[in-house]
Amino acid sequence: MTLKTTVDLGNRSYDILIGENIIDEAAHHIRPLLRRAKTVIITDDNVAIHQLPRLEKSLTAADIQYNTITLPAGEATKSYDNLEKLLDKLLSMRLERNDTIIALGGGVIGDLVGFAASIYLRGINFIQIPTTLLAQVDSSVGGKTGINSRHGKNLIGSFHQPRLVLIDVTTLETLDPRHVVAGYAEIVKYGLINDPAFFNWLEQNGPMLIDGPVDECRAVRTEAILKSCEAKAAVVMQDEKETGTRALLNLGHTFGHALEAENGYNDGLFHGEAVAMGIILAFQLSEKMGLCPASDVKRVIKHFDLTSARKISAFDFNVENLLEHMKADKKMSDGKLTFVITSAIGQAYLSNDVDMNDVKSVLKNALKG
Repeated sequence: MTLKTTVDLGNRSYDILIGENIIDEAAHHIRPLLRRAKTVIITDDNVAIHQLPRLEKSLTAADIQYNTITLPAGEATKSYDNLEKLLDKLLSMRLERNDTIIALGGGVIGDLVGFAASIYLRGINFIQIPTTLLAQVDSSVGGKTGINSRHGKNLIGSFHQPRLVLIDVTTLETLDPRHVVAGYAEIVKYGLINDPAFFNWLEQNGPMLIDGPVDECRAVRTEAILKSCEAKAAVVMQDEKETGTRALLNLGHTFGHALEAENGYNDGLFHGEAVAMGIILAFQLSEKMGLCPASDVKRVIKHFDLTSARKISAFDFNVENLLEHMKADKKMSDGKLTFVITSAIGQAYLSNDVDMNDVKSVLKNALKG
């Protein structure tokens, strides 16, 4: 059974379809959206092994023309250099405005391809087929696109909504377990922001979602992905360009992006792993500020422990460097950082009145383990 939710943005609205083996029937969902039956699939060299043949078979059967571009896997692909190479390839293929790009992959592919689509010929349609848990519950929905620079993560980009998001839960079964655990952090985030009942559900079902028997695991993953996409869609419909409440979706990200930057944006620390660490730090900061009860902080830490999240104490990060990375955050306003903090599980809010000495203290304590 295929489940559906919609991001309602007027004439730029699009559906998110979730289910098993959707990639095998992708052409059925894609064809009605095509201005002409020509596409370019952009993927990475890992996804190309497992998922690309399924998509190509579906498009071929529906007489939809396609070319394929395969990029290197990994966060380093989200760069100026790879953006330029990708745009050059699209131009050499003489892709027209009436054609469509398909992003097949995780968050790196989705972000890079979405940004390329937003600036190629001043904007071309693209479709998201996310293949990692993190991309399925977060980056494929909402139209945020971009690349990294030496100054920070996702500082160059645009808002460019996809025409369709196809989420096939079976793609998760080809992932390394570490990628699943990393993506899970973005699911937990939705419960911690404003849905304590969902967090309660995750406390019961999280281990099954990460590593349960296939049938039960698929069912739990489908439910969690749908819930996450509905939560993300609701926020995007209210604040598409992140001028207000959408920034709540960055719970843990101010810390997390700094951790990624200090680690050099390499696969030694996945984005979702950094977010999990960042969420814990955000709760510890909230406790330090006298806002969040220690019992809630302990619940959050315990939950990530049960789901095998990596610990910040395993890394030899420099606190002063982390603080410098934070100063490059997109959410800086009048020289002040905006943090997502919380008064309890499910009660997150924005604050730019945070004492950086408290931030420094929390980082120091966390790194000690």
